[in-house]
Amino acid sequence: MKPVSLFLLCAIAAAAADLRVGIIGTDTSHVIAFSKVLNDPTSPDHIPGARIVAAYKGGSPDIESSASRVEGYAKDLAEKYKVEIVPSIGALCGKVDAILLESNDGRKHLEQAIAAFKCGKPMFIDKPLASTYPDAVAIAKAAKAANVKWFSSSSLRWADPLPTMKNPANKSVTVWGPGPMEKTHYLDLSWYGIHPVEMLYAIMGPGCEEVTRIASANDVVVGKWKDGRIGTVQVLRPYGDYGAIAYAEKKTIESGKIKSSYVPMLKEIVKFFQTGVAPVSEDETMELFAFMDAAQKSKEQGGKPVKVKR
Repeated sequence: MKPVSLFLLCAIAAAAADLRVGIIGTDTSHVIAFSKVLNDPTSPDHIPGARIVAAYKGGSPDIESSASRVEGYAKDLAEKYKVEIVPSIGALCGKVDAILLESNDGRKHLEQAIAAFKCGKPMFIDKPLASTYPDAVAIAKAAKAANVKWFSSSSLRWADPLPTMKNPANKSVTVWGPGPMEKTHYLDLSWYGIHPVEMLYAIMGPGCEEVTRIASANDVVVGKWKDGRIGTVQVLRPYGDYGAIAYAEKKTIESGKIKSSYVPMLKEIVKFFQTGVAPVSEDETMELFAFMDAAQKSKEQGGKPVKVKR
């Protein structure tokens, strides 16, 4: 019998130390992108410390982008990344240390999150956290009752150079991004417009008290913060580039065209799974959904200002 090399022993030890991660929902390209970064050590973007080991398919027959992808992505996970496909969320529990709730459909998240909270494992809930503000609040309450740590975010929150644009000297901020809609989601911003909304909160932080929305070919959503700052989201229908401008008293910072990458967010997710410290607070996420809820009501009322109610 040949002696085991020191390198192999180290590799085995490192693999054993990886957190076992489970996926709920195989109907989004995120599950493949995340698996490549976490499971493939040859990837230039590989992040050590966590590995996806099991997945529950889920899926939504009334959303074409879900129904047409769920089986194919599940097959890729199993064949390319050696992920075990399990028949239920309950079956996932004993196989994993942490959970990625990835279902494409925000309407499914409350039911799936409640089932997954029974596992008692930390959870990242991909965008959108929910399709309505009440569902978002219900998820937060259920997590608290189960004593489960969680957070939710868009990858755009960490897109370069947004983190460097956050500055107390900013008087106003304008962000923009694509906004295709999905008819099944009451909060139409939650489907894809949530990306530029997350960008706005990444720069502005919480504190919005009133929202006005002008619905046209491209929607414009204007938020008034308690300290007088103004945050504007330009929603480009159906598609467009991402970008941001921050205005200070004597300085303007422009982002240029922003390119999205999952890697910065995945680093934060792995760190969260390891430490239990969320990079985005529950309060900020709840306000972000209250912001979108107020924007929806402003649209329904023909552009009248609506208070952000928590």
